[in-house]
Amino acid sequence: MIGNVLEWYDFAIYGFFAVAIGRQFFPNESPFAQLLATFGIFAIGYLVRPLGGIVVGHISDHFGRRTALIVAIAAMAVPTFLIGLLPGYGMLGVMAPIALTVLRAMQGLALGGEYPSSMVFLVEHAPNGRRGLVGGFAALGAVIGLLLGSATGALLAITMPADALQSWGWRIPFLLGVFVGIAGHLLRRHIEETVPARVAGARPALLETLRDHWRLVVRIGAATTLTAVGFQLLFVYLVTAMQIDNGFTPAEALTINSASMLVLLPSMLLGARLSDRFGRKPILMAAALFAFAAAWPTFWLLHQPNPYLVLAGQMGAAVFMGIFNATLPALIVEAVPAHIRCTAVALGFNVSIGVFGGLAPFTATLLAERTHSYLTPAFLVMGAAAVAFMAVRSFRETVHEPLEGRLDALRQAVSEGLAATRDGTPAHQPTGRQAA
Repeated sequence: MIGNVLEWYDFAIYGFFAVAIGRQFFPNESPFAQLLATFGIFAIGYLVRPLGGIVVGHISDHFGRRTALIVAIAAMAVPTFLIGLLPGYGMLGVMAPIALTVLRAMQGLALGGEYPSSMVFLVEHAPNGRRGLVGGFAALGAVIGLLLGSATGALLAITMPADALQSWGWRIPFLLGVFVGIAGHLLRRHIEETVPARVAGARPALLETLRDHWRLVVRIGAATTLTAVGFQLLFVYLVTAMQIDNGFTPAEALTINSASMLVLLPSMLLGARLSDRFGRKPILMAAALFAFAAAWPTFWLLHQPNPYLVLAGQMGAAVFMGIFNATLPALIVEAVPAHIRCTAVALGFNVSIGVFGGLAPFTATLLAERTHSYLTPAFLVMGAAAVAFMAVRSFRETVHEPLEGRLDALRQAVSEGLAATRDGTPAHQPTGRQAA
């Protein structure tokens, strides 16, 4: 979870400093064009996430969960640090935005493998009756990372002159990313390695997933749309929108965002815990319905000149987004067979996050400009909520079912095999689905 915090801190600070980055790398464009260009590169970091999920998912399903998590966090730290060092357009010319795009893509590859791997790792290690709560810690770690990035930005905006923040102060959070690799390696090198058992001669996890489980991948992606669109619009895009539309200072926008994200944390714990008691589907479907009904009034509040109304709108959004995001990991992890679990979860989750989440800020900016209404992006949240609701309905309720491939079950199977070998009796040879 702590490694997940560090990864999401690295990934999110780009969105919080979108205005400053646009001025440094696209200085000859209008403010609107700067924002579109910056969010376009933001989208690239999301669009490559499925590829990162495939690569790290393959590592996880074939070489172990710990190995995948260590690779992912190291791959995030290096490009984040380099973004902090990257000269702007004034020194490198057109190579500056090109290099920024490449580094952002590298970040997306890393996070595409990190988040699904952490979901799978946590749920597989959780005791029965606590899989929802423990799986929710993956989402909780992501939010704490986002909150850490937002709070860092708010602190810099409060303590630094505005000109200094726009010219070089925005680089400080990126340079701190060097500690992510160090901390992540120290945190994860001692965790217990687990490699799912595979049938001899089985196809690679990716091929089996695409051939035999593609419908499940599609349903995972559809269920993830509310997480993808809702979170990016309500807690990343709106930091910029508050500055452009409402005229708030960076300090005000980031302070409001950080305060509202604090409400996410208890909401997530509540939703995850309730899912262990009442089931994944009822909690997720209720949160999706609430998101659909609340999207328009929430966006109305978020575009008021009064900062307290904006804070109220974001806090309201934090309730339904927190409940949904924390409950989702257990649902999708429990739905996938153990031997392809990381690959299938990463593929479905990342395609949705990459396409819908990555393009959400860009689409919202373009939609608001073309319609001359800053409320129209609410329809994006409503559409995502409707898709997620229908997708969740299609899943089987698994809260009371044993998890295939759970860590203690693997240990028991290994122990029985070793004991049988020592006794000179042939170990039980499972077949078919049991073997998988």
